[in-house]
Amino acid sequence: MGKLINKGVVKAASLMNMKNRINYFKVAPEALEKIMELEKYVKKTSIDRKLRELIKIRVSQINSCSYCLNMHTKEAKKLNITDEQIDQLINWKETTIFTEKEKVALELAENITWISEKGVPDDLYHRVRNHYDEKSYVDLVLIINQINMWNRLAISMGNKADH
Repeated sequence: MGKLINKGVVKAASLMNMKNRINYFKVAPEALEKIMELEKYVKKTSIDRKLRELIKIRVSQINSCSYCLNMHTKEAKKLNITDEQIDQLINWKETTIFTEKEKVALELAENITWISEKGVPDDLYHRVRNHYDEKSYVDLVLIINQINMWNRLAISMGNKADH
């Protein structure tokens, strides 16, 4: 059933008149099916839905992906994430609006996004593990990598944010 759902999403997207350079859902449906399978997985993780959206927004800010930033900001508001929380993501280190557990996840998101510059040093790994077990750590890494992949795909294909 999951394969049919993924193929249905990919098929529907391939028929859309997308405002980008290439309708990548149409050109590479097998690849997009795999990407959608991972998307389905990350949505089912135990990582809090609000934190997942905050991570997606922060990574999209770093990558300057207006398309994903717009999409995930709208999704965050549906989850009752406040404008203040969204606005404070850029300065999350200096604010008290986020918990230590959220802050360490945001730090991990930044380090993975800037992996060639920052890496994931042992002290960060241990601080993350103070709040997240092995499975949750892997899930965080997958969520962060998934939004980085979407950002890079959207930017490469010329996706523009709808306002």
